[in-house]
Parts: sequence; C-alpha cells; structure tokens
Amino acid sequence: MRLSRRSFIAMLAALTVVPAREALAEPFAVDMKEGKKLAFKFQRKEMAFETSAAPGTVVVDPKKCFLYFVLGGGQAIRYGVALGKSAHAWEGEVTIKKMAEWPIWVPAPYHLKVKPDLAKWLPGGMPGGPENPLGARALYLFKGEVDTVNRIHGAAKISDIGKKATAGCIGMLNADVIDLYSRVQVGTRVVMMTKSGLFG
Repeated sequence: MRLSRRSFIAMLAALTVVPAREALAEPFAVDMKEGKKLAFKFQRKEMAFETSAAPGTVVVDPKKCFLYFVLGGGQAIRYGVALGKSAHAWEGEVTIKKMAEWPIWVPAPYHLKVKPDLAKWLPGGMPGGPENPLGARALYLFKGEVDTVNRIHGAAKISDIGKKATAGCIGMLNADVIDLYSRVQVGTRVVMMTKSGLFG
C-alpha cells in the first residue's frame, strides 16, 4: 500500500512524541483506577483529535474541561480536568519549565488572601504527600522566563473534574497526572484554547 505524502509526514510526526516513561513505585498510596469513577466522557482515553499543534503539545479546552496530549496522526490522549474559576482563568501559550514528583507547595498570594492561616507554610512550603494540594505531580507553567504561578497538578477530587473549581491551576486526578507526567518534558508547549480555536 502506498502512503500519501500527507500520511507519511503525519507518521513521522507521531514518531517524534516522547514515549511514556515507565512508572516507578510511589512513596504514597495512589488509586490508579480512580478514573473509572468519573463520568465516562472525563475518563482518560486515546481518541481522534484534529489540531494544528505539533505532537507532544498539551492543549487545554477550558470550555469543556478537557486536556489533550497530542500524539500526532490525528490522535491524542484526552483527560478530564478541573480548571480555574473565572476570577483566576487564564489563556494563551506557556511552557513547562519545571517538573516535580510529590512537590512542595508554596501558597500563592491569592491563596493567602482567602485563607491567611496558610502563611504557616511560608517560606519553605508544605512538604509533598497525600495532603498536599499539588498531589503526586506538578508541571510548572512559565510565560517566557516568568513563572505564571499556575500549575498542572494532581490531587483533584472526582467531584471537581469537569468543573471550574481551582484557583487558576489545571487540576487532575493523581493517576492521570502521573500518566501525563510520564509523557511530557521540560520545554513542552501548553496551549489554552479560546472560542476561536488555538490561542496565538
């Protein structure tokens, strides 16, 4: 069977995606089957996804509360997520500049404004663990060299997925953020969609 030029290019693009890294034993308990408790449309799945974004890009659909990891060849892995409330919503293109497993959480100014008692975790931050708001993984989003203070992170509750329920970050189930973490790398592009499609 002869491949068209378009099919051949799509096949080569798909091969450039970084393969998922093998999961290691977690220092804290994680329910890797928790996603099965979600409504079916928010469960992690590989599916058709037409986009101009290059393979390896993360695309977020804020209207539908989905995050896509682009595989290329018209395919992506889709995750259900929790997104920022309107007061903390953001859009545009950012880059993952730092990645951490069971990260330390340092309250941002807007956290302290709502809950002043969180100042007890300053300046060193809250150690990683089951009670940490960032959960099992955190991907730190930068605009150029500027930290946006927004993260893609774990610890989201089943009841939050599919809703505008965070303070600006993109929340995922721990099992899902562990999977995404294994696929991205420092330098990965993250794009927040707008009503007209991809931003920028």
